[in-house]
Amino acid sequence: MNFMASKPPVPAPVAPKTRPLDDDGGSVVLERRTQKTKPPQMYQVVMLNDDYTPMEFVVVVIQEFFNKDRETATQIMLKIHLDGKGICGVYSRDVAATKVEQVQEAARQAGHPLQCVSEPVE
Repeated sequence: MNFMASKPPVPAPVAPKTRPLDDDGGSVVLERRTQKTKPPQMYQVVMLNDDYTPMEFVVVVIQEFFNKDRETATQIMLKIHLDGKGICGVYSRDVAATKVEQVQEAARQAGHPLQCVSEPVE
């Protein structure tokens, strides 16, 4: 069997070419404005003082999890000891939460009650 179209295909109509209209001076052109995105909310990791965790352990934890040199870690530890709390670093929310978990897990494994929290930076 041979099937054939009853009519040959019709080509698509072509739109006539038009010239753009002359500007009458009353047109309004909007300028494209780039959208500015806000930086993400940052969180500070704060270590809290207690009367049982050894100072040396706090220094080691600050060095290990916050990549501080020994002198800076010692200064942060003294601030924690004297003021009751000290900022160990400022990070995005997820990174700060991970740092808090790492510190608390290390303290738990070592048998120390060291506490660490993250707070939004104001």
